[in-house]
Amino acid sequence: MEGIIIKALSGFYYVAAGAETVECRARGLFRLKGTSPLVGDRVEFSITGQGKGTIEKIYGRKNYFIRPAVANVDYLVIIAPAAIPVTDPYLIDRASAIAEHRGCKVLICINKVDLDPGDSLFEIYSTTGYKVIRTSAVTGQGIEELREVLKGTTSAFTGNSGVGKSSLLNALYPGFNIRVAEVSQKLGRGRHTTRHVELFSMDDNTFIADTPGFSSFDPEKMEPIRKEELQYAFPEFEPWLWGCRFKDCSHIKEPDCSVLQALAEGKIHPSRHSSYIRLFELATQIKEWELQ
Repeated sequence: MEGIIIKALSGFYYVAAGAETVECRARGLFRLKGTSPLVGDRVEFSITGQGKGTIEKIYGRKNYFIRPAVANVDYLVIIAPAAIPVTDPYLIDRASAIAEHRGCKVLICINKVDLDPGDSLFEIYSTTGYKVIRTSAVTGQGIEELREVLKGTTSAFTGNSGVGKSSLLNALYPGFNIRVAEVSQKLGRGRHTTRHVELFSMDDNTFIADTPGFSSFDPEKMEPIRKEELQYAFPEFEPWLWGCRFKDCSHIKEPDCSVLQALAEGKIHPSRHSSYIRLFELATQIKEWELQ
C-alpha cells in the first residue's frame, strides 16, 4: 500500500492511506542507510497484523528539512509577529536561507496585526520578492488570502514559540482544533504547545505541517550552507551577482561589488545584508565533512 506520513512520534509513523491512518514502524535498513522517514514522505508500506504496518520504501523527495523535520514542502511559512513575541529579522533570514537552499518557496506571515501591524517587518520583506501576508487569527485579516496561496500545496509553518502558528491553523480550518497556549507577558514568549511535527489535511491536495516552536536558531543546529552558495539564498541579491569585479566576491567589503552598490542605492534592505554577513561568518566555520 502507499500513503503519506502525517505524524512521527517515538519511533512510530502514522501513514494516511485514503480514509484510514495506519500506525507503522520503519525497517531498520533506513536507519542503517541514514535515511529515516520524515513527516511528508510518500511511502510504501505493508500490513503486519492488528492493523499495524511496516514502512518498506520511501519515495524520492523534492526536499527535506532537519528542523523542522519534514519532507516534500512547497512553502515554508515563517510566522513572524511584531507583537508579543517580537520577531528578530535575523531568525526569519536564517529560516528563509535554509528554505531557499532546499529549493522551497518562502512565505512571510506577519501575524498578530491586531496588536501591531508590523510595518518595519513589511518594509524589510516587501523588497525580497517573497510573498508577504499580514494576518490575525483574532480579526480574520489575511486568512482567506493565506488559504488561497496554500491551496493545492504542502506547507510547513515555523517560527518562535508563541507566534501563533496553531491559532492560524485553527483559523484556516477550524476542524483542526489544535491546542493553543497563552504567551507569557513577562517573558514575551509562548509555551511549546506543539511537541511534534504533524501534517494536517485541508483537502485532498492541501497539507499543512504544524511544527514545534523554537526559542532560537542554535548555530550548531543550522543546516550547513557553503559560504559560496549563501549568496543564492538571498533572492534580492540575484540581479546584482554578475556585476562584481571579482568572481569570488563575498559581497561584504570588496571594491566594485554590485551587491554593495545595490545596498547603497536602497535596492537591498540593510537588515537583510546584515543577516547575510552574520550567516556568511557562520558558513566560514563549517567543516567540509559537515556538508557530506
